[in-house]
Amino acid sequence: MKFSVFIAKRYLFTKSSNNAINIITLISALSIIAGSAALFIVLSGFSGLKDFSLSFSSLFDPDIKVIPAQGKTITFNEKTADVLRNTKGVADFTKIIEERAFLEFRGKNHIAYIKGIDENYLKVNPIDSTLLYGNWLSQEEPLAVIGFGISRILSLGVNNYNDLLRVMVPRPGSGQITDPTQAFNNSQLVVSDIFQINEELDQKYIFVNLNYARQLLRYPDTTLSALEIKLKPDADPLKAQSSIQKLFGNQAEVKTRFQLNDKLYKMLNAENLAVYLIFTLVLIIALFNLVGSIIMIIIDKKSNIKTMHSMGASLKEIKRIFFLQGAMMTVFGGLLGLVIGALVVGAQLLFELKMITPTLPYPMQFTVMNFLAVFLTISILGVLASYLASSTIRPKLLED
Repeated sequence: MKFSVFIAKRYLFTKSSNNAINIITLISALSIIAGSAALFIVLSGFSGLKDFSLSFSSLFDPDIKVIPAQGKTITFNEKTADVLRNTKGVADFTKIIEERAFLEFRGKNHIAYIKGIDENYLKVNPIDSTLLYGNWLSQEEPLAVIGFGISRILSLGVNNYNDLLRVMVPRPGSGQITDPTQAFNNSQLVVSDIFQINEELDQKYIFVNLNYARQLLRYPDTTLSALEIKLKPDADPLKAQSSIQKLFGNQAEVKTRFQLNDKLYKMLNAENLAVYLIFTLVLIIALFNLVGSIIMIIIDKKSNIKTMHSMGASLKEIKRIFFLQGAMMTVFGGLLGLVIGALVVGAQLLFELKMITPTLPYPMQFTVMNFLAVFLTISILGVLASYLASSTIRPKLLED
């Protein structure tokens, strides 16, 4: 084994007398370096985009959400609240009343969701970081916090006490509606602030205090649309989910943040996998250069191979020489490519070289998982390519 390693190192780090083989070997090494660097940079970029996309859901979606299994509401009394507070893993929770609403301001209309929240909401969802002016809701006054999209659609600003925002929601009940004017409950609000998360949420929600929403919808004190729960940092989401589900029984569904955004998670993971497979294919094509390079070296070293065989080297040892040469070229080239890729990712994180907007740098994330994935991919493919090239040595090559 030491003999094979020694000769493989000599062949790897010394030039051939044939200039064409040196050029082919150089191209092969550069393709490995470039391929591994590109794969690492792209995976880091997609990891950054994934975290950037999920950061919006982490602001708006709780760790766990309790929603009705059927209908629009759940029953939540003080006894259930006491049990929930003492449930293992639960740090805090907030009560939610939510309903579709018709908004009207100065003749402009928009349909959104009115979301009534209590004083614990910011402890569960830190949405205050998205406020443009910093004036959150009061639980005593009829104020509203609207999305930037709603503000733009309705041409609606903040603290306008002369022209109020009109909110209309369907009146609960059953039977045929004979008077359309009696089909809705309506009220007026002053907008105290505007939040900005993303285009979809900015056009979808208007926040009000819980009591206002309860009065507008005429819900009893024990009736809610949902509960949003924050877990302790060391809590197991699945165990907490199971405990909370037992508490509410069949009247509610308990979902984790992942389950609330399962389509988004699946889409991001599918995109990441697709990019990985595409660049792996590029690496496979690049490693054909390695196969060709080793085969050319084998032909060039034909006389040396015969000499080594005459000195007692077996066919297996000779094959191992060229296998190790290709494997070392792949590993060293892959590591160098990873270093270059890491430097590019680090430069983007530190100096924000690439910008999406004038204020938003392209998101990237350096992860050990991406580093290991690229290194293992290039190593495995390089070993397979080296084995394929070294297996071209036949006993006939050793004959005089």
